[in-house]
Amino acid sequence: MTPLSAANARVKEARKLSRRSVRTERRLFVADGPKAVEGALGVPGCVQEIFATEAGAEAYASVLADQPVTLVDDRAMAGLSDSVTPAGVVALCRFLDVPLADISGPLVVVCADVRDPGNAGTVIRCADAAGASGVILAGDSVDLYNPKTIRASVGSAFHLPVAIERDPLAAVKAAKAAGLTVLAADMHGTADLFTADELLARPTAWLMGNEAWGIPAELAAEADEIVSIPIFGKAESLNLSTAAALCLYASARAQRR
Repeated sequence: MTPLSAANARVKEARKLSRRSVRTERRLFVADGPKAVEGALGVPGCVQEIFATEAGAEAYASVLADQPVTLVDDRAMAGLSDSVTPAGVVALCRFLDVPLADISGPLVVVCADVRDPGNAGTVIRCADAAGASGVILAGDSVDLYNPKTIRASVGSAFHLPVAIERDPLAAVKAAKAAGLTVLAADMHGTADLFTADELLARPTAWLMGNEAWGIPAELAAEADEIVSIPIFGKAESLNLSTAAALCLYASARAQRR
């Protein structure tokens, strides 16, 4: 089979999924790289088509197994992939559509207005690594299906439930209704992450705010406790995904004692 070129109609249509409006209309997105494709293949009915270069199909034969693969040339792959150095394999996937009601304890993350796709994807990955049961992207958070979000999650978005809720307050109320203690991460919190083991041992929903301005006051007021991460050096603050990782692992440690 001759690999498809960048001028091929199917390749052109797939490239349009880089735009959010097209993804939303078609309810399709691109999983870029072997880890993302492997994760997508683990979700029944998710993968609609796999594109790979000849080198990519050979390198990731164990991931692709007996899956049908559409071969494309290097230029076509460069247009399909969001990476500076494409791995050589991408998949067209259906939206995952996880209902808010499916996100329950004992450890959840609520991202309120988290707009950086790298941060959002890394939070999902960290939540997965810490054994969390789900993530909620709330408010004006970045699109879960943004290629950078999916890539930063390194496949975790496919096997950790991630719900989308436009109203952050509804997300917090849903967490409370599920019996979770809502802990808001904020540098001015009255509880100290390093000394709050009793608090952290509870079934918990961590509330993480926007990278620039944090958690809105009206939303923070709904939290059961505001928790700060001690900073011992001269840095003013931590990157959002780093802070989320520390909070998640502190909870995971306390819950497993």
